[in-house]
Parts: sequence; structure tokens; C-alpha cells
Amino acid sequence: MSSVLEKRALKWIPLALATAVTLTGCARDGFYDDRNLDYTDATSAPPLVLPETRNTQRYRDALPVPQAASQGTRLDEAADIRPPQSLAIGSGLEPEYVERREVGDQVWLVVAADTGTVWPQLEEFVRSRQLAVQDSSASQGIIVTSQADIRLQSALRAGSSEVRCERGGQTMTSCLDALESHLSSRSASASVSSSWTAQRLTDEQTLQIRQQGDEWEVVIPQSIDRVWAELNHYLELDFAQEGQRDLLAADPDGHAFLVEYMTKTESDRNPLQIVFSRDVRKTPQEIRLALQSNGDQTVLRAVNASERAFSADDQRELLERVSGYLR
Repeated sequence: MSSVLEKRALKWIPLALATAVTLTGCARDGFYDDRNLDYTDATSAPPLVLPETRNTQRYRDALPVPQAASQGTRLDEAADIRPPQSLAIGSGLEPEYVERREVGDQVWLVVAADTGTVWPQLEEFVRSRQLAVQDSSASQGIIVTSQADIRLQSALRAGSSEVRCERGGQTMTSCLDALESHLSSRSASASVSSSWTAQRLTDEQTLQIRQQGDEWEVVIPQSIDRVWAELNHYLELDFAQEGQRDLLAADPDGHAFLVEYMTKTESDRNPLQIVFSRDVRKTPQEIRLALQSNGDQTVLRAVNASERAFSADDQRELLERVSGYLR
């Protein structure tokens, strides 16, 4: 009996070998093609080009990349790319849905929603108050009533909006109070309607951190009063840790702030560096954050206000943190 089984098993050996050879061929050129080496012969395809007839208002760069100073150059080492400082959840800096900003006698609201979402809420406010509308333009972000002019524009922070209630360039306090109450009763998640026309109010310009000689500065494509008000709001919240970072003074007329800041260079000093230094304590130093108007832009600089060293890396570190409030 065993000899019969052995003969039958031997009959299947040629068939198994033939099957293996066949499957090997399929793996090379058939359904099981091994493509590991195909990419070595791959060539670049031409870039996709959008038609000239497209609506340019509907397209923008999600992550704008600045043009290189010289094309085709190769880097000798990895570039030092630092992510922007963000207002992370749990940092205590998450904005409320509606907040106030103030510079001098100018007061306005900052809403944590884009202009397309806020515009229907402004129209709802006008209807609920039965205000007589004299003019309304979603594309310009303005509703003119007999009591006040309600203006809407994008805020400095992405995805936020600014709302003003004015008449003759002066803030209408009662109107602004009523608007704040109305918008606060809503939320971004509860707003299901959106105005496509008002979405075009969104400002696509972004700030830029650049090096000028041995100094770093931040170029912000907004007016100096708006920038000062926004920085003042977040510096009061974030620079409130004595011995680490602290807001000492705010000067709205001079558009400047005086802060104490513990730089990374100082906080990372090792025991040997401390022993051989004049000051054995790790302490923050005074820095002046100065804003300067440059046409329709604002330039932010960090100026050393102490006798201690303040390197370019320290300067950039502080500017990156502060400019993160505006992203």
C-alpha cells in the first residue's frame, strides 16, 4: 500500500515544479509584478497648470512657500526649519468666540470664525433689531443702518474676523455692546449658513520673519494699531509668569512693550557655564518689543533693554513666539 502512495506522490512532483515556474513568471511580468525597481527609471511629469479662465478668488496657496534667493543651489546641510508657534489647546490662550480689542478710543470685536460665517450672523442681528438698512454689501463687508455702520473684515489670525460698529469713524458703544451679546449667543459650530461672497473678504497675506544683517524682524501686512491691539491682548495672557516671561509695560502711543523673557540660551546654561559666569542665577532679561509702521505693513523688532547678551538666536526665538499670536 505504501509503495502505491509513494508512486502517486512522485507523479505530482513534475506538476508542482511546473506550477512553481509558471507562478515565478507571473510574479515578474504578470499579475504579481515586482515593481521595486520600476521607480529607478521614473521620469518627472510636467507640473499641473490651472486654466487661465479659472476664478482666481477661489484658489490660493494653503502653505505659501517663499521663493528661494537663488534657484538650483544645493544645501551642504539640513536647513534649520522651525515650525510657527501656535496657540495650542491647553495653553490658556485659546480665543473666546467673541473678544474685544481696543486702541485709544477705537474698540472692535474679534470673532473666532471666518467672514463667510460671521456675515449671516450680522444680517440676522440687523433683522432681529429691526434696523433700517440703507445699504448692504457682502463683498465689501458693510451694512449701513440709520443708527450705525457695521463693518466686517478678516482678522490678523487666520480663520477669524473683525467686526466694527461705527458712525463717522467713531465707535458706537451701544451698537457694539448689542453686537457682542448677539454674537456671543452663537458659536462657530452652530452656524450652518455661510456667505460665499463674504468669504472673499479673507486676507490672504501672511507675516514674514526675515533677517536683516545680524538682526531678525517680523513683517506683518497689517496696520500698526491692529497689530498692537492683538499683541497686547495675548501678551497680557501669555506673559504672566514671573521669572520666565512677564509683561512689564505696554505703550499704546509708542506702539511698544517692555517684557522680561527667559531665553533658551539662559535657561539651558549648564553648571560649568554658571560657575564661570558673573551671575550664577538663571534670570530673564528685559526686552523691548517695538512696532514700526511701514506703509501698509508693520515691522516688529525685539531690542535688548538690558546689559546682558542677546544673540540673534535669542532674538529670533522671542519673535517667533510673539508672532505666533498673529498666525
